[in-house]
Amino acid sequence: MTLRFIITIVFAALCSFSSMNCEVPNNKNKVIAHRGAWKQKQLPQNSIASLKQAIELKCAGSEFDVRMTSDSVLIINHDKEYNGLPIEETKYADLLKFKLSNGEKLPTLKEYLIAGMSNNTTTGLVCEIKPSKNKERGKFIATKVVDLVKNLKATPYMALYISFDYDILKEITKISQTKTQYLKGNKSPDEVKADGISGIDYYLKIFKDHPEWIKRAKEIGVSLNAWTVNKPDDIDWLLENNFDFITTNEPELLLKKVGSIKD
Repeated sequence: MTLRFIITIVFAALCSFSSMNCEVPNNKNKVIAHRGAWKQKQLPQNSIASLKQAIELKCAGSEFDVRMTSDSVLIINHDKEYNGLPIEETKYADLLKFKLSNGEKLPTLKEYLIAGMSNNTTTGLVCEIKPSKNKERGKFIATKVVDLVKNLKATPYMALYISFDYDILKEITKISQTKTQYLKGNKSPDEVKADGISGIDYYLKIFKDHPEWIKRAKEIGVSLNAWTVNKPDDIDWLLENNFDFITTNEPELLLKKVGSIKD
């Protein structure tokens, strides 16, 4: 048995049996598929099918949205309501009565994470925790999400936690080493850096209104991401400004553009 083989086995064991942040292999192509890669194949957004398609494309990351039901089940859905039912006031069993358009059931976070770890050596998971009806519930959800990730040994697959709720991100920095990005657009790179948040992920127009934030973020090591960027000219602008990530509904287009730059 060679020394190199022994080191490989030990590293794998550490990733599997501890909560250290071992990074899943990643081809660093900047592409974050927004709610998975759903558009080209007309898949439901935030479905396991759209997640698997993002992994198939080898995107750098696949973003998804987490909410919590009235009986404390973490589920994947963007809107506050699902089929007209307010998620925070509805039990998961009642939401399950309605399937996604491709026949999938509404996925729990546990199911989604397990799918994201299966046959995946390229694509990090980008978990957006949606704001809740009050701050304390939001922080509870954040803790519950991180605990589940750790229990499933999914930490190596987590690329980012993101949120519009600043307190959720501050809570995550206390209990996880996974990188975080703030979404709302009302704080400078220096402000997020001071609070231990890793990056800013703002609507494109905010960066165009504050180009000084791009320069400053690079100076102090705050990562840059922008959402949700689909137009070729806007993608080109972000690539020219060397953003770390670009969140898009058009991952195939962005992958082609990134590939053409490499060529």
